[in-house]
Amino acid sequence: MASDFVRSVAPLVVIVAVAAVALTNVMTPSTVFMMVLPSMIVFSIVAFFFGMKHGESRASQ
Repeated sequence: MASDFVRSVAPLVVIVAVAAVALTNVMTPSTVFMMVLPSMIVFSIVAFFFGMKHGESRASQ
Protein backbone atom coordinates (compact mmCIF):
# COMPACT_ATOMS: atom_id res chain seq x y z
CA MET A 1 0.00 0.00 0.00
CA ALA A 2 1.54 3.26 -1.12
CA SER A 3 1.15 6.13 1.33
CA ASP A 4 2.39 9.63 0.96
CA PHE A 5 2.21 12.59 3.30
CA VAL A 6 -1.12 13.95 2.01
CA ARG A 7 -2.87 10.58 2.25
CA SER A 8 -1.60 10.19 5.80
CA VAL A 9 -2.41 13.68 7.09
CA ALA A 10 -5.77 14.26 5.35
CA PRO A 11 -7.79 11.85 7.56
CA LEU A 12 -6.14 13.33 10.64
CA VAL A 13 -7.13 16.86 9.61
CA VAL A 14 -10.69 15.72 8.94
CA ILE A 15 -10.96 14.01 12.33
CA VAL A 16 -9.66 17.07 14.19
CA ALA A 17 -11.97 19.41 12.25
CA VAL A 18 -15.07 17.28 12.85
CA ALA A 19 -14.22 16.93 16.54
CA ALA A 20 -13.72 20.69 16.94
CA VAL A 21 -17.02 21.48 15.25
CA ALA A 22 -18.82 18.82 17.28
CA LEU A 23 -17.42 20.23 20.52
CA THR A 24 -18.95 23.63 19.77
CA ASN A 25 -22.34 22.04 20.52
CA VAL A 26 -21.19 21.28 24.06
CA MET A 27 -18.78 24.13 24.85
CA THR A 28 -18.61 27.77 23.84
CA PRO A 29 -16.94 28.27 20.46
CA SER A 30 -14.36 30.67 21.89
CA THR A 31 -13.21 28.02 24.37
CA VAL A 32 -13.04 25.35 21.70
CA PHE A 33 -11.14 27.39 19.13
CA MET A 34 -8.75 29.11 21.56
CA MET A 35 -7.98 26.29 23.99
CA VAL A 36 -9.14 22.88 22.79
CA LEU A 37 -8.31 23.06 19.08
CA PRO A 38 -4.64 24.09 19.55
CA SER A 39 -4.10 21.27 22.03
CA MET A 40 -5.77 18.80 19.65
CA ILE A 41 -3.49 19.95 16.84
CA VAL A 42 -0.33 19.65 18.94
CA PHE A 43 -1.33 16.19 20.21
CA SER A 44 -2.14 14.97 16.70
CA ILE A 45 1.24 16.16 15.41
CA VAL A 46 3.09 14.42 18.26
CA ALA A 47 1.05 11.22 17.86
CA PHE A 48 1.57 11.25 14.09
CA PHE A 49 5.34 11.66 14.53
CA PHE A 50 5.60 8.81 17.05
CA GLY A 51 3.37 6.59 14.91
CA MET A 52 5.47 7.31 11.84
CA LYS A 53 8.69 6.48 13.69
CA HIS A 54 7.15 3.29 15.10
CA GLY A 55 6.07 2.22 11.61
CA GLU A 56 9.54 2.91 10.24
CA SER A 57 11.16 0.79 12.92
CA ARG A 58 8.65 -2.04 12.39
CA ALA A 59 9.21 -1.96 8.61
CA SER A 60 12.98 -2.15 9.01
CA GLN A 61 12.84 -5.34 11.11
